Amino acid sequence: MIQTASVFSSLQVRAGVKCCPVVCRSLVGTLLLSVGLSAAHAADTGNSAAAGSQAPGEARPQWYTGSLVSPSGALSKAGVFAWEPYVSYNLPVGYLDANGNSHPLHPRQQSVSNFTLYKYSITDSISIQVTPTISYLWKKKAGTSSGLKFGDLPVDLMWRYLDADPARYIPALSVFAGVGFPTGNYQRLGRAEDGVGSGVYTFRLAFTEQSTYTLPGQHELRLRMWGTFRRALTTAHLHNVSSYGTEVGFRGTAQPGMYGESGFSLEFGINQKWVLAMDLARDWADGSHIKGRTPTSGKIERIDRINSSSGDWLIAPAVEYNWSPRFGVIAGVSTYFAGHNTGFSVSPQVAFNSVF
Repeated sequence: MIQTASVFSSLQVRAGVKCCPVVCRSLVGTLLLSVGLSAAHAADTGNSAAAGSQAPGEARPQWYTGSLVSPSGALSKAGVFAWEPYVSYNLPVGYLDANGNSHPLHPRQQSVSNFTLYKYSITDSISIQVTPTISYLWKKKAGTSSGLKFGDLPVDLMWRYLDADPARYIPALSVFAGVGFPTGNYQRLGRAEDGVGSGVYTFRLAFTEQSTYTLPGQHELRLRMWGTFRRALTTAHLHNVSSYGTEVGFRGTAQPGMYGESGFSLEFGINQKWVLAMDLARDWADGSHIKGRTPTSGKIERIDRINSSSGDWLIAPAVEYNWSPRFGVIAGVSTYFAGHNTGFSVSPQVAFNSVF
């Protein structure tokens, strides 16, 4: 979430109808990217060798919650249920122009969001995952959302098609496929801060890798790598103020561009309970295509534009504490440090991981 770590990182620059041109060109790609990232938070089964989290014969297996951003793959035992709620605060810092130069952003639209991962293992290698997000947004001296807002709803089916074999350095490999449902408000908005949805059904695809290595001193190091891809399956029909930066009186459509993310995470076990985690990810988004008509100075203006593509680099350090193989907590912060045509923010967050 990227909220999630960055679920609403774009909303603070997107919601204003009269936003900066650089920000408006990239707002939709970033919005959809952040919604896509919301399904990327981690949930673990404990210490399964098949899932790539335990070396054979370990007397004291390392306990993990999973890092802030990395996808965790399918659960490793049928009938297991994982529940992981996140709470994050998003503070906009500014925006990055087409050349990657940083500019201040005022007023700043802040948000608090609750992202919760629900995952159930249908078999020992196939799981289903649902990741709803609820948020509240506000902008100093400008306004707030009309209440708690429910975003778009991603549902994914995941399959671990290769079990890990630590003795042979073979990682666990999983594939995700799913759909994001347009349950969030996106058009006919009474206030711009209410726009938290895309208005389209979105195809979701991801590949993940997970492996664990024992370092000197019996410290475990877990590596995850992933790549995600998202593509809109439908077109959003827009009226008036919308998530796409349109104004009162607008009538038309929006076709979001493709977007995705790739990255890796490292989790270093200080001891069985304490873990240091770090994610590094690269996000990208093609520009959305907006067509329609809007009243301007007493005339009807025809709009037909494709917004600029955007991209960013995200880093998310965190600390994990696990008091058993099934229960743990993680706290950290995600921030952007490079990119183009995108807003960037700092997002402290905390999550509780549980497996039943």
